[in-house]
Amino acid sequence: MAKKDKDAPFRELSIPLPSSSDLRGRQSVRATFKLSARAIDVLSIVATHLGIKQKSLFDHLIEDAQSLSMIANEIEYEAFGSLDRIQKTFVVSRRTLSSLEETSRKFNTPRDALVEYSIQRLLPVIAKERERHRRRKSILNDINAHLTQGLKILQKAKLQLGEEDPVFMRFEAAMHSLVNAQSHIEHYVEKGSVIEDF
Repeated sequence: MAKKDKDAPFRELSIPLPSSSDLRGRQSVRATFKLSARAIDVLSIVATHLGIKQKSLFDHLIEDAQSLSMIANEIEYEAFGSLDRIQKTFVVSRRTLSSLEETSRKFNTPRDALVEYSIQRLLPVIAKERERHRRRKSILNDINAHLTQGLKILQKAKLQLGEEDPVFMRFEAAMHSLVNAQSHIEHYVEKGSVIEDF
């Protein structure tokens, strides 16, 4: 009996194949930078608020070679030198680290400065998210008022119709869903409150 070739169906596909260097570029590595506490907070807040891993956010900011080049040309070295900075280790892709090191060499610019200024690009995102958070809090207040009113109606239905009545039972199920939704929303808003004073 002839041996079956398991790879035959894949050889017939005419799609681009990944190279080993592309695959290695996605490999995670650790890199340590000296950054301001504010930059570290910005990265953490945006990642938390948008539900994005810090690594993905960091990679997105630093792999953008064009933006890195623009940043390298506009760094104010005196202002950067006066920042109080602390060491922080991040997990980044090998490609991100290569891009950062290449730009650093090309423009004779410290890696830390490139990272610090790249992270500052997220400040407008925080401003937008702060406004969105304010609106969420307002909506949560409306939901709380709606929930209070709904619970009063549920109590009234229970007294006037009884717990076995189909209208009461349907409305009780709806209120149960609203209570769950309100709890999740309240938790999300509380989690996002870190952005209020930033």
